[in-house]
Amino acid sequence: MVLRWLKKSGKITRSIKFKNSAIILVWFWVFIKLMLSHNLEIFFQLFLAGFLGGLVGIEREHKGKEAGFRTYTLVSLGSALFTIISFESFISVSGGSGIAFDPSRIVGQIVLGIGFLGAGLIVYRQSHIEGLTTAAGLWVVAAIGTAIGLHLYFPAIFVSLFTILILAGLRIVEERIFGKGIKKEEPKK
Repeated sequence: MVLRWLKKSGKITRSIKFKNSAIILVWFWVFIKLMLSHNLEIFFQLFLAGFLGGLVGIEREHKGKEAGFRTYTLVSLGSALFTIISFESFISVSGGSGIAFDPSRIVGQIVLGIGFLGAGLIVYRQSHIEGLTTAAGLWVVAAIGTAIGLHLYFPAIFVSLFTILILAGLRIVEERIFGKGIKKEEPKK
């Protein structure tokens, strides 16, 4: 619109018009590039969160636990999304005067929400507790999703692999050393 007015008024020449058009196209390209790269990074974060949560969930699924692949994937994905939303909101409102916004509160709410979810999984049956490891696993997977939302990719990958090692490897140690999980034969009557 400004270019049309300048052209009609005779204040613009062909070379100035070309330079201005080139500058506008470059800025438009940079804007699109930044928007796409930012959204692609968010998609990558969400995919990575779901993938790492799913890796831990596969181990739980393999052990026949109720909270398995889908549950762990969704908890990690949801935690990452809440974290991304929190920080994107902070960036969008941070310039306004009088606005007090603390994005770290969302992380605290994720921990609180997972606590409620985990509490629903823990059951006391016949003098032993069930679901405690599953609840702890969901808690860790929520932290993995949160870490990915905060761009902490390598710690999230390390914790995912370490969690799988703990859930799979320490179960073997518990069975062999402490005799947990091994069903003892009842004496015949």
